[in-house]
Amino acid sequence: MSESYYTHDISACFVGSIGSNGLEDETYRRFLRSADKALASIREHHKSGSLALLELPEKTTDLEKIEPLAERYSENFDDVVILGTGGSSLGGQSICELAPPAGPNRPHLHFMDNIDADSFDRLFQNVTPERTGFIVISKSGGTAETLTQFLYCLDIFRHQLDQAQIKNHFAVITEPGDRALRRLAESWALEIIDHDPGVGGRYSALSVVGLLPALIAGVDAYQIRQGAKSVLKPILDGGSAADCAPAQGAVINVALAHEHAINTTVLMPYLDRLACFGFWYRQLWAESLGKDGHGTTPVRALGTVDQHSQLQLYLDGPRDKFFTLLFADQANSGGLVPTDLAADPDLAFIAGKRMGDLMAAEQQATAETLIRHNCPTRIISIETLDEHSLGALLMHFMLETIIAADLLGINAFDQPAVEEGKILAKSFLSGESG
Repeated sequence: MSESYYTHDISACFVGSIGSNGLEDETYRRFLRSADKALASIREHHKSGSLALLELPEKTTDLEKIEPLAERYSENFDDVVILGTGGSSLGGQSICELAPPAGPNRPHLHFMDNIDADSFDRLFQNVTPERTGFIVISKSGGTAETLTQFLYCLDIFRHQLDQAQIKNHFAVITEPGDRALRRLAESWALEIIDHDPGVGGRYSALSVVGLLPALIAGVDAYQIRQGAKSVLKPILDGGSAADCAPAQGAVINVALAHEHAINTTVLMPYLDRLACFGFWYRQLWAESLGKDGHGTTPVRALGTVDQHSQLQLYLDGPRDKFFTLLFADQANSGGLVPTDLAADPDLAFIAGKRMGDLMAAEQQATAETLIRHNCPTRIISIETLDEHSLGALLMHFMLETIIAADLLGINAFDQPAVEEGKILAKSFLSGESG
């Protein structure tokens, strides 16, 4: 990798570090050989242009097209509401956690990813129609939740704004073709941005789906893609699985499940601004791999909060979990604990220390405790959380998921069980099923 924005330490996943819960070296090497085939497949997809996700890190034309819209929304609105669910929302939410605080030059972003009527009532009590814009996102253009959100909001705002103004307050992201959301947008003369048909919803964080909200919020979308490029490039340049962090991660996950029935994977970042990233990862991993009896269950945790709510189970419960700890360099950062306020002998350990010093100590303590309890644990470390490192992490986990699917012999890009539920929900609503 020409430029690395994170380190990937898997040393505590092997027999030599954690005993019988770890992988044997030969087992790891055997799975790596299969992962090399997965990397060759990724290179072939890139060469043929058959997987649009792999083209995004190098792409700029789509961002240039949406920049005027992002600038208009930033300048004209105090609040911007993003309507969408699942992959249409979580990637954008994760990226926008990097945004500087909303202020005179940046609107507040509201990601409305559910259909709880109370949440919308509360939203409308706190926004001014003339100063509020909407981004409506549905790849298929037929997502029931998003269509319901859109029609509800459109109805409220058409009674509070001049009809001619409506088109300036709503924009839509959906696939080309004849679909309900696109027809609605056209009938109201709304701006429409094409959702790339080749990029699945849960893989769309690096597309306009995730990066239009990012641009509105003041995040550098181009640097997000540069971070993603740093992870993909070594694979495209012919790198081996043994030297590829996403391949290593996929192998560890799949091999631990196959050899030791470790069927739960816990992602635990130690930064509040990665809280939503954990939800994004959870959908990506679960929806991509949970098929035909395969897959491991992703659990989203957050340090240090979940040291006080889940760590007891992790350390003293079933040995059926693989842990990924996501650390940042936080020593010597944050507010100082004054020595005069911490004069009590029981507070000596924090007197004169900074908040980041405690976080750094907590990170190290959690890792060492898990390892001492023979729990397979990898540590992903970043120096700082910014556009480059977040872009790298997004691409890492998308590639890790794709490679894991290849190892399992399943399609990483469909979701048949989810589609069944969507169809059934519509039939209940229309009264066609009891």
